[in-house]
Amino acid sequence: MSNDTVQLTTKKDWTSDQEVRWCPGCGDYGILLAVQTLMPELGVKPENTVFVSGIGCSSRFPYYMETYGIHSIHGRAPALATGIAVARPDLDVWVVTGDGDALSIGGNHLIHALRRNVNLTILLFNNRIYGLTKGQYSPTSELGKVTKSTPMGSIDHPFNPLAVALGAEASFVARTHDLDRKHMMETFRAAHAHRGASFVEILQNCNVFNDDAFEPVTGRKNRSEMMIDLVHGEPIRFGVDGHAGVVMGADGRLRLVEVADVGVEALLVHDAHREDPSLAFALARLSSEANIAGGAWSPMPFGVFRNVERPNYGSMVGAQLAKASSTKGPGDLRDLLRSAGTWQVT
Repeated sequence: MSNDTVQLTTKKDWTSDQEVRWCPGCGDYGILLAVQTLMPELGVKPENTVFVSGIGCSSRFPYYMETYGIHSIHGRAPALATGIAVARPDLDVWVVTGDGDALSIGGNHLIHALRRNVNLTILLFNNRIYGLTKGQYSPTSELGKVTKSTPMGSIDHPFNPLAVALGAEASFVARTHDLDRKHMMETFRAAHAHRGASFVEILQNCNVFNDDAFEPVTGRKNRSEMMIDLVHGEPIRFGVDGHAGVVMGADGRLRLVEVADVGVEALLVHDAHREDPSLAFALARLSSEANIAGGAWSPMPFGVFRNVERPNYGSMVGAQLAKASSTKGPGDLRDLLRSAGTWQVT
């Protein structure tokens, strides 16, 4: 990312002149506004910023940002973004994708960008449905989901996006939702500040094909009891007046408890910087079992699950290239490229 001093910008400087073409009421509008509002606060230049997307409703995002952008092909956004980030480490590279784009045809590209720790900020819009192609079930749709492509109900076990990212050893993993601009902005800010692969799942409503998919958790009247705010270094509490909390049993499993029954000292203290991803993985799965089959929802954690430092891919590639270019003899990259092992095709 560029360290050059930049002039102050405003939201207008980051907003393109293109008409925003999502369905009225789509959650994508809220995410776009959060990003456009945040960018002036990051101290970066529009001309040094790139948004890369794949295919899907969310993938129209680059059109609406006054930056460089690539609307690429289905699932390949992480691959294209990897090339940009490695070739131009001075740029801020963002990936905007959806649950279908990233976790179906693009699953392989996603996990390798994460495991390599490419310097990308990846925003995954999760609405548990294929919206652009008119309502087929997606890799995150719950068991039994009835759609145009699953008229008798889906029999596919759904992906947990955070668990997938953590399984790939992503160094930054977080979750937010489209109804809280402040929370989105703070989550995106933290993701952008991270040097390496940042993965943010955004629970996003598709009001046409999967309306109120997350209402039991993110609905205004439900948030206080259903959303668990993760804060590094603090006991994990939630609910009105923090009456509920999370503990870890002797078997390593996390459980929801009443604080009055166990005491504050028994609560699990969140450690986003823990090198071992097992705690973050357990938190990512805390609500998954109850939500897989479309039954009663259980409280769900939000915020930064994991934020650890490790070398990023672009820096390591750059170091190897610099070493190879400066080495004389058998390891000389320039000599290799100009060696006799070439052919002329006529």
